Amino acid sequence: MTTRYRVEYALKIEWIKGLLAVPFVLHSQPTAVFEPNGQSMDTQASNARRRYAEIFRDVEDIVNDHIEHQKAGKPERSKLKLLVPPVANFFTPLALHDAFSFQDERRFISYRRFVPPSFNDVRLILNTAQVMSLVRNGPLELVTFDGDVTLYDDGKCVEEDNPVTEKILRLMRRGSKIGIVTAAGYTEAGRYYERLCGLLNAIQASPMPLESKQNLIVLGGESNYCFRFDANSRDLLRLVPREKWLLKEMMLWAEADITELLDIAEASLRDTVKNMKMNAIIVRKERAVGIVPQVGLKFCRETLEETVLIVQKILEMSDVGQRLPFCAFNGGNDVFVDIGDKSWGVLACQRIFGGIEGSKTLHVGDQFLSAGANDFKARLACTTAWIANPRETCELLDEIALLDEWQQRKTV
Repeated sequence: MTTRYRVEYALKIEWIKGLLAVPFVLHSQPTAVFEPNGQSMDTQASNARRRYAEIFRDVEDIVNDHIEHQKAGKPERSKLKLLVPPVANFFTPLALHDAFSFQDERRFISYRRFVPPSFNDVRLILNTAQVMSLVRNGPLELVTFDGDVTLYDDGKCVEEDNPVTEKILRLMRRGSKIGIVTAAGYTEAGRYYERLCGLLNAIQASPMPLESKQNLIVLGGESNYCFRFDANSRDLLRLVPREKWLLKEMMLWAEADITELLDIAEASLRDTVKNMKMNAIIVRKERAVGIVPQVGLKFCRETLEETVLIVQKILEMSDVGQRLPFCAFNGGNDVFVDIGDKSWGVLACQRIFGGIEGSKTLHVGDQFLSAGANDFKARLACTTAWIANPRETCELLDEIALLDEWQQRKTV
């Protein structure tokens, strides 16, 4: 199913994918597999690689042109804005030409004769391009992560054998700060320990200095609860009082408005559950409200996305929805409305660590396409990488380490 949210974000990738379709049609030789003296695979791949690389170089130049117009305060006049109207601002250039070469060596895009460059090919190339730009203009000061589907499978936790743990520790040893910016909204540290126990225990056991260990924070409920690593706490996390990390704008969020917005959202959810005959349970929290299925049941994706779009539209049309930021999203088998969103969560992490810039921050998440797409909002605060599962998160962190080593060798 295609929602307007999918169209707005996917258009950027689909545009690049469309550009690559022409050289695929012209230079792939699918009929060669039937001809004994047909064009060799290496020759075909070389031609396709050259043309793909040229296109990524051209797109890279167009992005650089857009960045120059950003700096001049006239992004609407850039060529990229004319070609892809929904495109947002960039925090860094994108090393698209080099990123294509990097991914082509791993995914053999140029060698394919029947399958053209795909949405996922372009998505991963964009991730690599972003990482390359961050490392080259480093250091990478802050990396924030979503939880479900990014660090661990949906509804699971970071267990002791999760490979992402060692890769996050490697980032911390290199000096990067870490933020877990999750929709899970709990007021007790113990609930986050249950989700992150493998990572927290590994940090506790690490020989890293205590100061480095404290460079991990958890921002829960999108942007509502802050916990910091504490080696002396039973749950290895301690609650940070709001007055010590809230942004000035967040201090203006009135409690009366928060209650009103959640009341409207709850009423909308109740109506939708009734009208669509969903076997759902309403869950009301301090700064969130949502629906979860009754035990043993699962909602279909279309129903979840319809529910998100209904509640989002109702809140957008309300007076309080104009005053107070919120995030309505499909969590995979539930729907929640949170006060604030992940852009505020990432901004809070940047503030806690002394004012880190968006061009020195990377947010890694999976929710960039489904209705609500709560990771999408992080693009307002920093650079982002769109992954599809925890395995891709590990691969991305390995890329960061590899590129960082290359960069260090170049500077020696």
